[in-house]
Amino acid sequence: MMNTKSEILKILRTSKEYVSGQSLCEQLHVSRTAVWKAINQLKEEGYAIHAVNNKGYCMEACPDVMNETEIQSILPKDTMFTNICYYDSVGSTNDEIKMMAEQQAPEGTVVIADRQTAGKGRRGRQWTSVSGENIYMSFLLRPSFEPEKASMVTLVCAMAVREAIEKQGLSPVIKWPNDIILNGKKTCGILTEMSTQMECINYIVPGIGVNVHQTEFPDEIRNVATSLSLEKQGMYRRGQIAADILVAFEKYYGLFTQTGDLSLLKDAYHKYLANMDREIRLLDTNGTRTGIARGIDDQGCLIAEIDGRTEHIMSGEVSVRGILGYV
Repeated sequence: MMNTKSEILKILRTSKEYVSGQSLCEQLHVSRTAVWKAINQLKEEGYAIHAVNNKGYCMEACPDVMNETEIQSILPKDTMFTNICYYDSVGSTNDEIKMMAEQQAPEGTVVIADRQTAGKGRRGRQWTSVSGENIYMSFLLRPSFEPEKASMVTLVCAMAVREAIEKQGLSPVIKWPNDIILNGKKTCGILTEMSTQMECINYIVPGIGVNVHQTEFPDEIRNVATSLSLEKQGMYRRGQIAADILVAFEKYYGLFTQTGDLSLLKDAYHKYLANMDREIRLLDTNGTRTGIARGIDDQGCLIAEIDGRTEHIMSGEVSVRGILGYV
């Protein structure tokens, strides 16, 4: 079902001139009353829309919002992400999506929230959530590939987030497998969860949390966490960043599903891999060891030279010298 407000935003964003009310009516096949009502609602939400008699409307400024209207107005018409669900507050966007998945929500459903009250990260760690500052987003995938390939989706997510942040004029890198790093500190967490049945995937839920405006962090992560605003002051629109993440993910996910591995993505991943040709410290079932990272293989494993041997690391805690406090 068409969202008149998001369609009007899309038209005003892409037009360099005033757009008449009549033109909006004709393009959207709605009444002048519907256009007038939508314009006034957008103004109430903070959009600076200038109206001039006999000329129409033009967009002068957009607020920092990330509701479904904002995101739908930025996404391309042929996107896979057609069902955007926004919440002012939610326990966990991942949990919300999983509940919707069990109720047969379609692939491409997105849950995005201004605040989480029960966010979570890797190994059950809590992901700090503050209203009005960050992006909390999860989306639903229903792939046909085998469960053992699902872990690679996390790396695809990392590539998408990195690209979206770079569009904001920053220089993020990826610490294998999916941490997004700015100036040696973490600015994004990605948690991917999966439901399987009889060796088949029911669904995959990637969850993404991006620190955008946050300037204060708990003591235990203060030295290893950062945000876009801390690294570079500016007007960051979270809705734009969230939409850019979805657009980039769809691009990279298409390449991934084309081959079923990361063979078409490795070069791009390596270009921004913080681990690349650097000393790493690996903590796994074999204890703590050090080595040199040499990139990833087609399955997303980290290739490392350790104790004179080349290993393909599938899991474990990997630290990179000079990043997240490892000196």
